[in-house]
Amino acid sequence: MTTTATTSTGLQLADITLTYPDGTSRLTALDQVNLSVPAGTITAVVGPSGSGKSSLLAVAATLITPDTGCLTIAGTDTRGLSRHELTTLRRTTIGIVFQQPNLLPSLTAAEQLQVMAHLDGRNPKTARTRALDLLDAVGLADQADRRPHQLSGGQRQRINIARALMNDPAILLVDEPTSALDHDRGAAILDLITTLTHQKATATVLVTHDRSLLTTVDAVTEVHDGRLTTAART
Repeated sequence: MTTTATTSTGLQLADITLTYPDGTSRLTALDQVNLSVPAGTITAVVGPSGSGKSSLLAVAATLITPDTGCLTIAGTDTRGLSRHELTTLRRTTIGIVFQQPNLLPSLTAAEQLQVMAHLDGRNPKTARTRALDLLDAVGLADQADRRPHQLSGGQRQRINIARALMNDPAILLVDEPTSALDHDRGAAILDLITTLTHQKATATVLVTHDRSLLTTVDAVTEVHDGRLTTAART
């Protein structure tokens, strides 16, 4: 089917409800959630384990279809899209920074990024140039030919971020990127994500457990029992 576009940019979740089977009943993971993340801004999502943060990211990433509500990504209403159309939208419009970098051990830093462009059918020479540009943007221009075992944890996470930006996404979804890092390296990673969000004009959702690192984000929202509320930065 043809996607429905609007003039909106960024990410919008409107009245999203998501439930899972739970024996003879259903467990509510998200309860009438509303969230708007404009392009060029970063919204942090905090909350205790099991509160619905992972479900929120999964819906925003089009990995799970909610029971009710509307998800709009960069002006595209995702309701009614086929599985193939959702896959294409996810590949071309959404960048995901996973909690663990999961880099391929045999590939160099630049090649980790080039694989993403290869999956999208891009010209290898153009992909190499963009990969090097992104590595420069995350401060790793001099590490392009190093493999994961030659890099620190913070450097691997920076590659993880650059890889998520390889296909120039409009939406960036970041899942606990500092969980395996010390405070100083974690703060540097969050500063980098915030800077890149503004530079690349992505609508960024950042799930994190560490409130002390949220001074540079644009908004903070808290999840409790599947419901969202505005939260303080610290």
